[in-house]
Amino acid sequence: MVERSLWHPVAQAGDVQQQSPVAVQLLEQAVVLWRDAEGVVRAFADQCPHRGARLSLGRVTTQGQLECPYHGWQFAASGQCTQVPALPGFVPPPGHCAQVFEAQEAHGLVWVRLVRGDAALPAFAAEGDTRLRKLNCGPYDVAASAPRIIENFLDMSHFGFVHEGWLGSRDATAIDDYRVEATPTGLLATGCKAWQPQSNLHSTAPAQVEYTYEVTAPYAAVLTKVPEAGTTAVDGWRESIALYICPVTPVHSRVWFRLAVADFESPDEKLQAFQHTIFTQDQPVLESQTPQRLPLDLRAELHTAADKASSAYRRFLRQRGITFGVC
Repeated sequence: MVERSLWHPVAQAGDVQQQSPVAVQLLEQAVVLWRDAEGVVRAFADQCPHRGARLSLGRVTTQGQLECPYHGWQFAASGQCTQVPALPGFVPPPGHCAQVFEAQEAHGLVWVRLVRGDAALPAFAAEGDTRLRKLNCGPYDVAASAPRIIENFLDMSHFGFVHEGWLGSRDATAIDDYRVEATPTGLLATGCKAWQPQSNLHSTAPAQVEYTYEVTAPYAAVLTKVPEAGTTAVDGWRESIALYICPVTPVHSRVWFRLAVADFESPDEKLQAFQHTIFTQDQPVLESQTPQRLPLDLRAELHTAADKASSAYRRFLRQRGITFGVC
């Protein structure tokens, strides 16, 4: 399965504390996250190799070992069992080990991949821009497949209906032509424009907003938006929003947004509240779609020129051999 060789977000980095294992699920695989003695995040299969108990119910010892809750077996960061309390003099052989996955921290999240591969973490160009403040919004647990959620993120023609009074209006729903080109990570859509009553937290007037969309991995995408000058309370307002999805099951996902905004004054809660409003308008519609998995056969659903970014996304998934969350 191609998806197992990709990096996926599984938890907010700050939620993985030094002595408390955290249970997550990725691609239907139960995973336990924990931090070793140096504070490095680790990811194991959430199953003790001895009798199958969930390691996430255990603890991290003061020596930085993960301890099983059932019989107290302890595991080093490498996955090797180091201690079997029932046999104090026993030296566990190399085969006594937990299943280990790769893990790393980036964009305020913990990322895991289940098998080694060549794929890099999804890029976020705004991450290194010191003129923009970064913060995360989420997670959201959504009863929809990861590809359905990405496709919604790329779609502008729903603005006037799902986000009426915010990102769109029923009186201005026309979508001008825009450009879509294939990239190594997915696609790039430029020249996208939308008339929006309130395009962002600091809007002072309706504005024509220019969007750029980029798919940066099968389950990740970024949009940038720049409103007309003079329509926001913050001069030179611009923002970039990354969407990162953990595919939990083929039809259930955990979603985070990474915000990069030209605002260093507003409290986190105020910035997050705007994004929360927008996504919770999307969520019930996403959860209503059938089939829940995204059809990759372009004949399965109807398409127009306004949908060419999502059509390109479907072609990309098919070309990459993605099978999880699609049909």
